[in-house]
Amino acid sequence: MTANKEALLAEERKLRRLRRAMDVTATLLRQVDLSLEEAQDVVSHAKQTALQLFPDKEETFDLIYGPRFRRILVEKYQLQ
Repeated sequence: MTANKEALLAEERKLRRLRRAMDVTATLLRQVDLSLEEAQDVVSHAKQTALQLFPDKEETFDLIYGPRFRRILVEKYQLQ
């Protein structure tokens, strides 16, 4: 296997792990009875996980997953 192919496979594994972690986070936020503070901690942990997988991509996380999690929190906790 070439180095490029190995790097591509490693990147795909990281992306799958990221997607799974973000899906679990969204499900947890929707289905588990958490206080708002606990829910915010869950989102913070999800962001830390994403940044461990993809350092220096905080802005990308904020653009892609921030609105998703914010929408869930607004709906569940009736925030404005």
